[in-house]
Amino acid sequence: MAIHWVVRHATRSRLTCFPLTIAFFEMINVTDRAVDHLRSLLAEQSAPAGKGLRVQVAKGGCSGMQYEMSLDERHEDDMIVQRDEVHFLIDSESAHYLRNATLDFEDGLTGAGFRIVNPNAARTCGCGTSFEPVPPA
Repeated sequence: MAIHWVVRHATRSRLTCFPLTIAFFEMINVTDRAVDHLRSLLAEQSAPAGKGLRVQVAKGGCSGMQYEMSLDERHEDDMIVQRDEVHFLIDSESAHYLRNATLDFEDGLTGAGFRIVNPNAARTCGCGTSFEPVPPA
């Protein structure tokens, strides 16, 4: 049986193995600005249903780990944060780095883009795209 991770509310998360809910857990929070911008990106590209923003963490960057984002389709082991009919996709390896983080979209003088505020980061680089994770307790 495949396990699908579904999060339907920003403040209330649940792990779902269809058709049963297994456990509650904390996942990334997504702001209204991030939802609105993703919706407009998907509309501009005439993206097929089910396509969303993949948010993942990979080794690299000046602080050791870096955020990567791309428009993508759901993979089997993805956690899905669903807000207002749009999907944010998080692979299982990235999930613990993004627990309780906030994904926002900013459009300002210094540039526009999705930004992550991550309580799991011990430090971040100046550009905001890489971080050093908090060491395990």
